[in-house]
Amino acid sequence: MAEHVECERVGREYLEHRRLRRGAAGWVLLAGLGVSYVVSGDFAGWNFGLARGGWGGLLIATALMAVMYGCMVFDLAELAAALPAAGAGYGFARRALGPLGGFATGVAILVEYAVAPAAIAVFIGGYVEAIGLFGLTNSWPVYLVCFAVFVGVHLYGVGEALRLMFAITGVAVVALLAFVVGMVPKFDADRLFDLAGGGFLPFGITGVLGALVYGIWFFLAVEGVPLAAEEARDPKRDVPRGIIAAMAVLLLFAVAILVLAPGGAGAGALQASDNPLPDAVRAAYGGDNVLSRLVNHVGLAGLVASFFSLIYAYSRQLFALSRAGYLPRWLSRTGRRRTPRAALLVPGVLGFALAAVTGNGALLIDIAVFGAALSYVLMMVSHIVLRRREPAMPRPYRTPGGVVTTGAALVLALAAVVATFVVDPLAAGITAGAVALALTYFWFYSRHHLVASAPEEEFAAIARAERELD
Repeated sequence: MAEHVECERVGREYLEHRRLRRGAAGWVLLAGLGVSYVVSGDFAGWNFGLARGGWGGLLIATALMAVMYGCMVFDLAELAAALPAAGAGYGFARRALGPLGGFATGVAILVEYAVAPAAIAVFIGGYVEAIGLFGLTNSWPVYLVCFAVFVGVHLYGVGEALRLMFAITGVAVVALLAFVVGMVPKFDADRLFDLAGGGFLPFGITGVLGALVYGIWFFLAVEGVPLAAEEARDPKRDVPRGIIAAMAVLLLFAVAILVLAPGGAGAGALQASDNPLPDAVRAAYGGDNVLSRLVNHVGLAGLVASFFSLIYAYSRQLFALSRAGYLPRWLSRTGRRRTPRAALLVPGVLGFALAAVTGNGALLIDIAVFGAALSYVLMMVSHIVLRRREPAMPRPYRTPGGVVTTGAALVLALAAVVATFVVDPLAAGITAGAVALALTYFWFYSRHHLVASAPEEEFAAIARAERELD
């Protein structure tokens, strides 16, 4: 049923006005992009899992999410090398699950990437207020400046944006390294278990489920690297190398921060902190010092890096869905510098409005996490389907362990979906409602106006023709 849709043939001019800049990024920049997506989660957010599961519960939850993301990164490296297009997860699911499954995956990814910058803008605003910059007492001007400046940089050009993003991420990584080195002498294993009730799992196994959402924060959005496939120099080699390298860096930081921050300050001192790394340094050293000030001020770079990179991610996902006709086509037009102008501006305006109206970063992040978890389930199902249905499809990179690896990621992604309902039913309901509205639009309108010559649609058409010949 899903394949019975109407596709339109369009002229060369249509795609000419919807081209991205080729060859703008090698694997090092792509690895930096992957770290940039995630690095803000190292500075804040993960620590709320201490209140849900204790240190042991958060440790188990983080380990499970590390396994999920590790397996998923290998799967996505295979899919991105085989099907290199800006649609990434949507394109993979489109080939495996048909237009309906592909669009559902793309919408879930778009929810994640469009809402997360609004949440991070709220955190940046709170951060600026907390350290007294510019004497601000209301954060909406910060939200406005963030969206205006960084959307503007992306409009100027992808190569320039990725290089600036890489530099900002480098500053954030320096702050994390300084934190790790400074906390090693203060580590005391007893402090890991100083929450009320004590012990490794003060809230039992249910605490592990509650902490899953926060274990995700160490890795959330690294899966966005394949969105740069059309702008990579050699996507079949660069995307797998970039996403795997990014995951390796993120895993090292996750282990170091999860052990050293509560191990130096005490889990109880960080469980409700909005700024856990500087607070950990102050608690460990008995007050403010050079290291706490460095981590406090430079930590802003981590938030900015993730904010900046997620603008890139939402624009490329929206660009791909629009170019193929799933969303209004005018959203995918590119300018003289080959950047998708409307796909950058429209979600930027929406993100500013969400940040200014709600001011609730935690709710916005939970919405993004639910969208992410839903997309993970659909992408892992897509990998399994393609392995079974198209074993002869050229795969320049192959996932170690094949469908066994994918199955492990799928089971854990399903657990993450359940966890989001447990932790924040409101956020899960909002996300589910947004996806339902989008699917209604697809069913009654866009499935009859798809663009057959869009790369993701061509991939699917080729596969369908090959199956008919067989």
